[in-house]
Amino acid sequence: MPSAPGIPEAEAAEAAPRPRRHRWLKVAAVGTAVLVLACAGTGWYLYQRLDGNITTDRVTENDLKVHASERPTEGPTSAENILLIGSDNRGDGNGKYGEDSGTQRSDTTILLHIAADRKSATAVSIPRDLMAHVPSCTLPSGKEDHERFEQFNWAFESGGAACTIRTVEKMTGIRIDHHLIVDFNGFKKMVDAVHGVDVCVAEPVHDTYAHLDLPAGRQTLDGEQALGYVRARHGIGDGSDTMRMDRQQGFLGSLLKKVRSNGVLLNPTKLYPLLSAATSSLTADPGLDSLSELYGLAHNLQRIPTDQVRFLTVPQEPYVNDHNRDQLVQPAADTLFTTLRNDQPVNVSDKDPSGDGNGDGNGNGNSNSGDGNGSTSTPSTTGTPTTSGSPTTTPAPTYRGTTADRDICGKSG
Repeated sequence: MPSAPGIPEAEAAEAAPRPRRHRWLKVAAVGTAVLVLACAGTGWYLYQRLDGNITTDRVTENDLKVHASERPTEGPTSAENILLIGSDNRGDGNGKYGEDSGTQRSDTTILLHIAADRKSATAVSIPRDLMAHVPSCTLPSGKEDHERFEQFNWAFESGGAACTIRTVEKMTGIRIDHHLIVDFNGFKKMVDAVHGVDVCVAEPVHDTYAHLDLPAGRQTLDGEQALGYVRARHGIGDGSDTMRMDRQQGFLGSLLKKVRSNGVLLNPTKLYPLLSAATSSLTADPGLDSLSELYGLAHNLQRIPTDQVRFLTVPQEPYVNDHNRDQLVQPAADTLFTTLRNDQPVNVSDKDPSGDGNGDGNGNGNSNSGDGNGSTSTPSTTGTPTTSGSPTTTPAPTYRGTTADRDICGKSG
């Protein structure tokens, strides 16, 4: 069509209305920008919400600073030692598991050693009934208690996480870098967030104390059942604390496999419920009290092959003055502590590595539960590990334990 009189064709073309598609492209671009900003805002809100869920334990931090001169020096490598404490606090919605006396004890304590090369991790259970040298600690009243030789979980009940950390450090010579505390409800939420965890029960279980009623065989436990399973001592197995720690270790291995196999850490829709459950139930030191720091820890564990995630119990036997309590088996325990302190490898076996059938590595025929029914983790070598980074001339010590790749019903893989 010719242009209007007096107007060049080029100018007439510029004055003509632009096609409608250009308008829609502009609208779509603006809409996309708004959507991106909205998602970013939502992501930031969720991040801030999860980050704010975590309780920071500054009381423990300040107490440890007061006693800094008494603590072990930091290790020779970038290995990390994290103390995991399961609190049996009966308050805060946990009343149905027992009377709330206003105090709490360390129902479960695990020393998690993550190797400097991030290629292996060793989780060592410390029995609550183990007799230990508890240092002078600050009581909730603010007063200082005197040093004593006492049942291990008394440290947490009287002096909280700081007293427990100092007791572990005094026992092992290993400096604790971080600590995490989780209570009953937090544990249940995390299990439910991954839609249950598989266990294998040899015989039907009926434990009214732990609110546990299970048939025999392989099954998937929800959070409530899982809590009863890892806490139960009556009506399951031989009733020993040692067998309970074995169950806890097997359960943690199964939980780790569940998280990894479901791709939880790589799937936001699966990751958020787990992070929400974890962060809302955790009390952490200032070095692990943010979402980014916790995710970094989880990412390190995700990278470790499951056969290199080892679980064991500190070498123990009945305490000579009271068989309802435990004591360390020496030199087995010190060999373990030295090995971890120097960031050297540890092996585990589901059989007694001493080969003499006695379980304590010394031919004494003792067991390691408070009632004398358990079996002891022992080293198969007495060699002292060398300084980290240099070749070791002796075999890595072997202890009775398991790995995360072991099937919960005892099958390999």
